[in-house]
Amino acid sequence: MQIEKKIDKNSRVALHYQLRDIIQEEIETGYLLENDRILSERELCNTYGLSRSTVRQAIQELEKEGYVYKCQGKGTFVAPKKYNQHLDKIYSFTEDMKHLGKKPVSMILDFEIIACNESIAKKFQIDTGTKVIHCKRLRMIEKEPVMIENDYVLYDRFPTLEKNDLEQNSMYTIFTEKFGVNLSSAEEIFEPVLIREAEAKQLNYSQNLPGMKIERITYENNRVIEYSKSIVRGDRFRYHVKLNNKG
Repeated sequence: MQIEKKIDKNSRVALHYQLRDIIQEEIETGYLLENDRILSERELCNTYGLSRSTVRQAIQELEKEGYVYKCQGKGTFVAPKKYNQHLDKIYSFTEDMKHLGKKPVSMILDFEIIACNESIAKKFQIDTGTKVIHCKRLRMIEKEPVMIENDYVLYDRFPTLEKNDLEQNSMYTIFTEKFGVNLSSAEEIFEPVLIREAEAKQLNYSQNLPGMKIERITYENNRVIEYSKSIVRGDRFRYHVKLNNKG
């Protein structure tokens, strides 16, 4: 049902805030759905009796807050909802999406045994040239690409790991069920980045829009067994970190 609200020009609340709140409520109540086009600036001016600059300011506020996005020459649309991932434990992309009722899919773009270079060797604290398995995956939710993931795992710990394993199951499920791994800890580094051209094509996203680079090192006891580097679309995820006060 459309929100039947009017702009109160006698209110102390700025006009652009009032309009922003009306559109925001239409989105949050489901009157406007993901990727629906909202009224044009001209239509909003006529509907609410506002100036173009006031309407533009309200749209800019909504865009900053992630409620809408613009397509050049097409209009302004309701932004897709973001997936929340909680970072209070070692998490699996596949399992997290299943818990949200979504269907995660992994497309294997590359799978090979390689001699690691100096950079990768430092992550594992091993000698340059040691064998590791490299797997590059395109992670999708409901057929929408959202993440490019490059995984490196120790070949001597996972010598029978196969491409088919990773197409059917989460990596951590394979680690524990097939190889008896006891995942003891992991550390992650998050860094905002701009999506590059090649990444944009794979993610069906626009070049130079915000993204997130996530590097993860996973330990079995005190031994590094996995290093991963992922590029994530900035419009599809929110990360929730729980902090405890330990004095």
